[in-house]
Amino acid sequence: MTLALQLIGSFGIFLVLLAAGMAVPFAIAVPGVIYLLMQNGLVALKGIGLVTWGSMNSFTLTAIPLFVLMAELMQRSGLSFRIYRGLAKIVSRLPGGLLQTNIVGCALFASISGSSVATAASIGGVALPQLVQRQYDRRLSAGSLAAGGTLGILLPPSIAMIIYGSFTETSVAKLFMAGVIPGVVLTLMFMAYIAVRAQWGGVVPRHHAVNAESWLSALADVVPFALLIGAIIGSIYAGWATPTEAASGGCLFAFLLCLIWGDLTWTSFKEAMHRTVQICGNLLFIIYAAYIYAYAIGVAGVGESVTAWLVGLHLSHFEFFAALFVLYTVLGCLVESIGMIVITVPLIYPVLSSYGIDPIWFGVILVMYVELGQISPPIGINLFVIQSIWDGELSDVVMGTIPFHIIMFVLLFILTLFPQLALWLPSQMQ
Repeated sequence: MTLALQLIGSFGIFLVLLAAGMAVPFAIAVPGVIYLLMQNGLVALKGIGLVTWGSMNSFTLTAIPLFVLMAELMQRSGLSFRIYRGLAKIVSRLPGGLLQTNIVGCALFASISGSSVATAASIGGVALPQLVQRQYDRRLSAGSLAAGGTLGILLPPSIAMIIYGSFTETSVAKLFMAGVIPGVVLTLMFMAYIAVRAQWGGVVPRHHAVNAESWLSALADVVPFALLIGAIIGSIYAGWATPTEAASGGCLFAFLLCLIWGDLTWTSFKEAMHRTVQICGNLLFIIYAAYIYAYAIGVAGVGESVTAWLVGLHLSHFEFFAALFVLYTVLGCLVESIGMIVITVPLIYPVLSSYGIDPIWFGVILVMYVELGQISPPIGINLFVIQSIWDGELSDVVMGTIPFHIIMFVLLFILTLFPQLALWLPSQMQ
C-alpha cells in the first residue's frame, strides 16, 4: 500500500468517524494513531509523549484562553448589548439601518473576542429580536449576522491565526496585522451590499432621526470598547507586547470595563470562567489531536511525498490556488473550521515555498477559506448559531448568506491579485 493510499485511507476514517457523530478531537486522533501503527507498529507510539509536551508547551497558545475569557466576560456582563445599542444610534442614518449595525457590531466585537462563534452569538442574540420586531427582511437579517460573525477570525485577535502560527512557526503578531486591512475591506464590502439592498426597498423600515443627546449616549457606549481594541492592536503593532501579553492586558482592561459599565456579578464571573474552560478545553484538545496526526504523517514522510507530487504536477500559481479553493470549499461543507486548519496545514505548508508563497499572506487566505466554511451548509457552525437564537428556518439563514459568500470570493480574488493588501501592514512593524 502506497503512502498516498494510506493517507487517503486515514483521511477517510476521519470523515467516517466525524459523520458517525464522534467528537472532532477523537475523530482526528484515532486515524493518526492507526496511521502510526500501520507504519512502525507499537514502537511508533513512543514518540507521542514528546509530541504532547512539545506541542502544548507553547507560549503562543496561551493567548487563546485569554481572548476567549475577554469575550465571555463582556457577553455575560451585558456589554455586548451596549456595543450594539451605541452602534445602532451611530449608523442609523446609513442605508440599511440596523442591518449596518449588525456588520459594524460584529466587526467591533470580533476585534475583542477573536472567535466567530462568540461574535455571532453575542451580536445575534441582541440583534435578532429587535430586527424581527421591527420587521426587517428575515433572510437578510440572519445572513448579515452569520456572515458578520465570520469577521471574528479575520480581524485581530484571531484564534484561527494563533493556531496557524503555532503550527507553522509564523509570527502571530504579523498574522494579526495582515488581517487588519482585508478585514476592514470585507466589512466595508458587506456594508456596501446592505446599502445597495436597502435602496431597492422592502428590506428596511423607516427610522427616526437621532438627536445630539442620543449621539453622546452612543459614544459613551462605544468609546470604551474602541479604546480596548486600540490598546490591544496598538501594543502589538508597536512591538510593545506579544499577542499573549496584549491578551492578558486586554483581559484586565475588559474586566474593569465589565465592573464599571457592565453588570458583572460574582455569578456571571464564574459562568464566564466556566464557559472559557469548556471552550478552550475543546479547542486545545483539537489542536493536540492534530499534532498527533501531523506527527503520524511526518513519521511516514507523507509531507515530503505530497510536496514532491504537487511540484511534479507543474501547476501554475492560478491552478494551485484553484485546487486549494476546491479543497477548502468542499472541506468547509464537511469539517468545522479549526479541523480544516489542523488537518490540512501540515500537508500544504511545505509546498508553499516551492511556489514562492509568503506564509503570512497564505495565513490570511486560509482564514478566508475557513470563514467561508463557517457559513457553508451543511455544518457551517455560524448557520446553527444564528438558527439557535431565532424562530426562523435554517434554509432562510443559508439563503441569506449566499450574497456574502459571493462577496468573500471577490475579496479572495482581490487578495490573489494584490497580495500587498495583506502584507503591507506587517512589513511596517518594528
